Amino acid sequence: MVATLLSIFSAFVTDMTTERTFIMVKPDGVQRGLVGEIIKRFETRGYKLVACKMLWPGQDLLKKHYAELSDKPFFPKLIAYMSSGPCVPMVWEGREVVKMGRMMLGATNPLQSNPGTIRGDFCIDVGRNICHGSDGVESAKREIDLWFQPNEVAKYESHSKDWVYE
Repeated sequence: MVATLLSIFSAFVTDMTTERTFIMVKPDGVQRGLVGEIIKRFETRGYKLVACKMLWPGQDLLKKHYAELSDKPFFPKLIAYMSSGPCVPMVWEGREVVKMGRMMLGATNPLQSNPGTIRGDFCIDVGRNICHGSDGVESAKREIDLWFQPNEVAKYESHSKDWVYE
């Protein structure tokens, strides 16, 4: 009986700490063939992919996505670059995935990223830093809702969950 109660409690606690993040491979990452490598790193870490698609985003979508940067001098160039080719937006799920996702990506400026991070291993220029990652749980929710319809985000139980989480 105690084991059953612990099992139920453990499942409840795990679900309470699970969160989602938005990660997007930018046009340079797609063109350089790095989509699989980025997915591999998140899966190898133990995170669960719950949504993924390839699309060529329009400027309206990108302006909504990057709205908080609209007053920056680089904004027009950012929108032009991001709409220059296909992107791969994804939703990842797992314990502290927002914070860990940002750590896995590395600093926005690749020259400040440590080796072993995605940007530290594959990037040199801040204008071509191959990926975007949500900077908080609230921004992740906003970005997920912007890029995905509810029916595009899968709800499933991963068979590897017991091998990732205690």
